[in-house]
Amino acid sequence: MSLESLTEQLKSQAALNPPLGYRVLFDLGEEGAILWDGKETPAEIAPVEVNGTEADTTLRISPDQLGSLIDGSLDPTLAYMTGKLKIEGSMGVAMKLATMLGD
Repeated sequence: MSLESLTEQLKSQAALNPPLGYRVLFDLGEEGAILWDGKETPAEIAPVEVNGTEADTTLRISPDQLGSLIDGSLDPTLAYMTGKLKIEGSMGVAMKLATMLGD
């Protein structure tokens, strides 16, 4: 999946939910990164540089796996337990985001 399509899918999910209240960085490796700035209303979601971007939580995941999380075909807990998803920072924020993506 492309960075642009993933960004648009995340924007759609953010619009369906109350404000997250945190900044989450999706580190997609060589493909780039997406920042979900949930401190803004409405949430600002856009591609960013990984270096120098501050976030409350960083999720390291491949673009394809992120697409699967967004469309509901990959369970966030299973992704974490199998190493497809790595979390740095607040686990609580990651769990809140997982609930939002599951809607």
